[in-house]
Amino acid sequence: MRNKPASNVPRLPYLKSPRELAQMRKAGLINWGAHELIRSLIAPGATTLAIDQAVEHYFADHRATPLFKGVPGKVPFPAVCCMSVNEAVVHGIPSCRPLQEGDIVSIDTGCKVGGWCADSAVTHPVGHIAPDLQRLLDVTQGALDLAIDLLGKKSYWSQVAVEMATFVRDAGFSVVENFVGHGIGRDMHEEPQVPNFLSPQLRRNNDFRLEAGLVIAVEPMVNMGAKKVKGLADHWTQVTQDGRPSAHFEHTIALTENGPWVLTGPPTPEESANPPRT
Repeated sequence: MRNKPASNVPRLPYLKSPRELAQMRKAGLINWGAHELIRSLIAPGATTLAIDQAVEHYFADHRATPLFKGVPGKVPFPAVCCMSVNEAVVHGIPSCRPLQEGDIVSIDTGCKVGGWCADSAVTHPVGHIAPDLQRLLDVTQGALDLAIDLLGKKSYWSQVAVEMATFVRDAGFSVVENFVGHGIGRDMHEEPQVPNFLSPQLRRNNDFRLEAGLVIAVEPMVNMGAKKVKGLADHWTQVTQDGRPSAHFEHTIALTENGPWVLTGPPTPEESANPPRT
C-alpha cells in the first residue's frame, strides 16, 4: 500500500544489518503464507470480504499485526487487504460482490512481526481468463521479476526503473505513475520512494544507490490501456480512467552481499522444516 505521491525531498534509506534482515524474513514468510491462503480461496463465487476475513484470522493465528487496517485517510482503511478487481488499480476495499469467472483481482497485504514489516501483492485470475488478461498478468509479473534480477546487477535504482518501464511499454501496456513502491523496515513506508519508471525528478533528486542492507518494496502496477487513474467516492479505490483492466505485483526485497533476497518469497526447504516462531 502506497498512498503518497513522490516527494521532492529525498532522505537516505536506513540500511539493515544481516540480523535485522533475518527478523524481516520472519514477517516475509508469514506474508507469503497469507498469499498462499488467498490463492486457495480465489474462485468464482468467492467474495473479497470473506477472503479478507480469512487473512485477518490467519494473521491473528500467527501473532502478526496487519499493516493496512486503520491506515489514516479521509476514512481509515477498513480491511487487512487491498482487493482491487478488474479496472481497480490499487487500494480496493473488500466487498460482498462475488468474484466472477474471467475477473482478475489484485490483492495487496502486509504484516508486522516482532517489530518488522513485510508487504507484497499478487494479481490472481478468477477461473479461466481471456488471453489478453493473462498477458497483462504475465507482463506485470515479468516487470517485477526483471527488477529482482537487475537489483543484483545495477548500481542505482534509476537503472532498474528505466528497464522496467521499457519492458512494460514494449509489451504494449502502460506503467501507472501515480503510485510508487517504498522503503520498508520498522515502518511500512520508509525512504526511499521506489518508482517503476524513470522521471526527471528521480534522475535529478530521488535516485538512490543499490547497496547491501537496503530493503525496498517493489510494486509495478500496469494498465492494459492508458496510464491515468482516478479515485472513487469511497476515498480509497483507484481505478483506470478508461475502465480497462490493471494488474499489480509486489515483493519486499533486501539487498545483501550475495545479491537480492526476496523476503516475501516462498520458504526454502530448511525454512519449511523450521518455520519462524512468533
